[in-house]
Amino acid sequence: MTAYAFAHLHHSALHPDVVEYIDRIQDTLDPFRGRFLLHGPPAEVVEGSFEGNLVLIAFPGLAEARAWYASPAYREILHLRTDHIAGDIVLAEGVAPGYDPRATAATLRAAL
Repeated sequence: MTAYAFAHLHHSALHPDVVEYIDRIQDTLDPFRGRFLLHGPPAEVVEGSFEGNLVLIAFPGLAEARAWYASPAYREILHLRTDHIAGDIVLAEGVAPGYDPRATAATLRAAL
């Protein structure tokens, strides 16, 4: 099942290290078949408040997402971003094909 690496990056700062990180990250994703779905576009906030940038990377599964994040190649470049941009990074599995939120609502209703 598709899994995602989601990043909420706070107060992005342009720095040569960040440019190098961006230049090198795809090579760390390729062995795990990771691909960008979002990469820092301006977000339209329609509810609440939100500052920063969004990054969303898809992987074939959670195992690949975990392996990418823990890989020596990614760990080698990670500091290029974290030294200059703080963020929250989350790995999560997507929903199965045919997911119906009504079934989740029924389960939750029964638990009440």
